[in-house]
Amino acid sequence: MRMALIGYGKMGRMVESAALREGWEVGPRLDIAGIGDGAVTAAALAGADVAVEFTQPDAVLQNIEAAAQAGINLVVGTTGWAEHRSRVESLVQQSGIGLIYASNFSVGVNLFYEIVRRAAEVVGRIPQYDPYLAEEHHSAKKDAPSGTAVNLLEIMRPYLSGRTPGVACTRAGKIPGTHIVGFDSEADTIILEHRARSRAGLAEGAVLAARWIVGKKGCYDFRDVFRELIGL
Repeated sequence: MRMALIGYGKMGRMVESAALREGWEVGPRLDIAGIGDGAVTAAALAGADVAVEFTQPDAVLQNIEAAAQAGINLVVGTTGWAEHRSRVESLVQQSGIGLIYASNFSVGVNLFYEIVRRAAEVVGRIPQYDPYLAEEHHSAKKDAPSGTAVNLLEIMRPYLSGRTPGVACTRAGKIPGTHIVGFDSEADTIILEHRARSRAGLAEGAVLAARWIVGKKGCYDFRDVFRELIGL
């Protein structure tokens, strides 16, 4: 199968390496910055089975439009475009493509989601524990809180009986990504943490998503797909 890359920066190159290891043909490599094989257009995407998009929030919509025009299924790893969700869903439906998105494609983070879900379900029954969330990312990260943090809040909320977790965001240096969920009481603190060492886990999850979305139609959240893949 052939994978096109939309965005050929650090993340795009890591996806390329992971895809080549798994036997994909990779190309074209498209990037607005003038690197790779050229700009993102419907014509440039023609012939790919799927495209993987890691760019910037302000470029997502036009990249999805190009994929829709080309009839190419798409994995969207960029975050910070929630305000365009209804437009994206309309584009996907009208064009008949498949699109899978995530705030974080990391396999480890998606396992962390399930751990946090279960912890919130159990600890949420004990009113003396107050939940909180802290996240850290590199200084170039645009959105705060991160999409992963927003997902964690969504996962926890149904089990917290109206309690709203406090959120702390740090942007500094080259931090790949850290997410901490805590439950604090007068007597003790329970802490769950996911700490990324690199973006390699994101690339592996994006390739997994790419293989899954080939031949499908409609919009999918990778969190739901991941639960299906591991039998939850």
